[in-house]
Amino acid sequence: MEIIPSLLNANIYDIKETIEIIKNSGSNFIHIDVMDGKFVPLQAFGGKIVSDLKKRCDIIIDVHLMIENPENHLSEYQDADRITVHAESTPHIYRCLQNIKKMGIKAGVAINPGTSIQMIEDVLPLVDQVLIMTVNPAGLGESFLPHCVKKIQKVSRLRTQNHYSFEIEVDGNITNQTLYPCLKAGSDLFVCGGYIFNDKYPSKRIQELSSLVYNYARE
Repeated sequence: MEIIPSLLNANIYDIKETIEIIKNSGSNFIHIDVMDGKFVPLQAFGGKIVSDLKKRCDIIIDVHLMIENPENHLSEYQDADRITVHAESTPHIYRCLQNIKKMGIKAGVAINPGTSIQMIEDVLPLVDQVLIMTVNPAGLGESFLPHCVKKIQKVSRLRTQNHYSFEIEVDGNITNQTLYPCLKAGSDLFVCGGYIFNDKYPSKRIQELSSLVYNYARE
């Protein structure tokens, strides 16, 4: 179980300091949201920042492609450790996931709050992680959507019943209040941006959330 800080909410001007804060707080992950202004209304990041980070720091880079037809852009993210694509973003989701794995990169599938779990059941044997969005994608400042916890439960049951090995990741207004129901439902990875980086002491927020995860694992 891991807390994964999201770069989208961090101060990019101080990116070196941000990476040091993350590493010193005990996390070895960073989440990078790529947005094209089409699949989602915002635009953010691209392949160069992934490559630059990989050259300069030893950290696991978790790339979340919120773009149309991601299969046309995978080569731009060849330095990522994990690439997650949305089931809603392409008619060729299975092929897209296969191509990610052929690159030697862990492949994830994401679904929006309004998308049924049934839409991804056929790719579950293939993926390394399933990302459940708990807000609308690119919905900065939106409230956590409680009905998404049931989706986590459903995916967790499918994993257990079929002996799948993928991890379950959640993303969207994860705080000290919303983390616990996701934990209880079966989540393993917790993307958190605003709750961490909108605070004066982001390292304390990372440690706080990590402690919640650690204490739950000991129960």
